[in-house]
Amino acid sequence: MSSVQKQTDTNRWSLVGTTALVTGGSKGIGYAIVEELARLGAAVHTCSRSEADLEKCLQQWRGSKLKVTASVCDVSSPIEREKLMATVKSQFDGKLNILINNAGTAVFKPAMEQTLEDFKLLIGTNLESAFHISQLAYPLLRACGGGSIVFITSIAGFIGAEDLSVYASTKGAMNQLMRNLACEWAKDNIRANSVAPGYTRTPLIGETRNLWRRRIIEYLSGVWGSRRMWPASWPSFVSLRLAT
Repeated sequence: MSSVQKQTDTNRWSLVGTTALVTGGSKGIGYAIVEELARLGAAVHTCSRSEADLEKCLQQWRGSKLKVTASVCDVSSPIEREKLMATVKSQFDGKLNILINNAGTAVFKPAMEQTLEDFKLLIGTNLESAFHISQLAYPLLRACGGGSIVFITSIAGFIGAEDLSVYASTKGAMNQLMRNLACEWAKDNIRANSVAPGYTRTPLIGETRNLWRRRIIEYLSGVWGSRRMWPASWPSFVSLRLAT
């Protein structure tokens, strides 16, 4: 490979000079996203409900000399979402290149055991927060001449499974929200995409990880095939990782 080719490949993946907000970045998938963006050169701001978790992460990132800042935010709260975006606006001089709507939660229960409180929690944390934060980020993204919004959803937003009725509904709605924003904000050069992971071993999965893994494997191996048909063309942005 020539030096010109090497330089081109390096520049292709460089995020030097860009800014990013990753919600829920102290654990799991969000933590990995923060590190990857920062290692590619972006200045990243993230948030979490736990100040202790954030401080622990910040110590690690400082040790790696990554440009990461953080603030406490419960994304289910509209007031805290507005405070978060005010912090980001101040931190990045009113401009934002990348928004990763990653923060979310899950309640694994049969549909008849899901309470109104469960429903409100999942809608507020997963769907409402992603929509509102995208709204708040819009002026900052437009100020850059365009940018990218990524919604971290789930394979559960595409397939049927037990004990996931409300959670899966929020993820399916996030995918549709992505499609609409992609169309509506394209004129402002703002892209919107979804990444829909399958089973991923994170703290959120916890004790339910064996249940998740078994059900996804059952689906793929055809145990559920007699009741459901595998889609002819699976969306290209769906990723599946079966951890052992």
